[in-house]
Amino acid sequence: MRWTQRGFRVSLPLLAVGAAALLSGCGVSKQSALAPAGPVARAQLGMFWESLAIMTGIFIIVAAVFLYSLIRFRARKGQTGLPKQVHGNTTLEIAWTIIPFILLVFLAIPTVHYAFVFGDTPPGAMQVDVVGHQYWWEFDYPSSNVTTANIVHIPVNTKVDFVLTSKDVIHSFWVPRLGGKTDLIPGRVNHLWLEANQTGTFYGQCAQLCGAGHAYMKFEVVVQSQAAYDAWIAQMQNPHVVVTTAEQKAGMALFQQDCSTCHTIGGTAFNGKIGPNLTALMERPTIAAGTLTNTPANLAKWLQNPPGVKPGALMPNLGLTQTQIQQLVSFLETLK
Repeated sequence: MRWTQRGFRVSLPLLAVGAAALLSGCGVSKQSALAPAGPVARAQLGMFWESLAIMTGIFIIVAAVFLYSLIRFRARKGQTGLPKQVHGNTTLEIAWTIIPFILLVFLAIPTVHYAFVFGDTPPGAMQVDVVGHQYWWEFDYPSSNVTTANIVHIPVNTKVDFVLTSKDVIHSFWVPRLGGKTDLIPGRVNHLWLEANQTGTFYGQCAQLCGAGHAYMKFEVVVQSQAAYDAWIAQMQNPHVVVTTAEQKAGMALFQQDCSTCHTIGGTAFNGKIGPNLTALMERPTIAAGTLTNTPANLAKWLQNPPGVKPGALMPNLGLTQTQIQQLVSFLETLK
């Protein structure tokens, strides 16, 4: 079915497909700021709706006046020359100057208020140090002497002070369902406090273009009950790496030879500081900062050629044989 207007032929099915494609982007995703799970995100969403309401009202008024003018002052049949010209209306000019000013005040009051509220770290907030790397996240718990990568655990209903720094370039820390983004800038320390009022997993990512692997720089925030969080901290503080089979032992020796300079594994003598901490690696749902699901097959795929899996990855291709890869995977599977 086609509709013709002034020579243009428009396919209605094509229009329907286009509309469906546009509307498909309106669904609530795992990273939707429209589904807040904490007080910071809820306050920010409230300001969004307030500003949207004001802007929508202005649009409706301006559009109504515009349409009225088009109809009221349109050219009449038989009209010649220009219509009678009039100068501006002083009362209207004063009104449309004062009204926007008042609306801006309504927007400024909550904006300034929350700028101070969210800009100051609440007393007694739990501290988590965040270091941005190309292209992964390091999370340090200074009060517990725990370090992990690409997944951060926090207790529910607890204010958390994220202390943000960068090891290389500018990154941006963003968990849409918990609050707005804050940059990580080399040589500078920024703070962002967030709180989650419900348990679950919330997804975040780098929101600042930081290089070839930017799109693959994701992380997860696991919000737990206080008891579950304490149990996780205890597990991370007392990791046990039990190597029993010949293949696992060969993998551990290979790790010591090729990987220990860069990676730390709790419970072993491996204490590298360049790459991600691998303590309890197999407890993480993903590897390579959310690039792959954490399975033995994907571990093998990653070890075979990291830059080929994740553009810009600084972990080199070590030229491992399939036997060596399987030995390393067997060893890494013991990290629980």
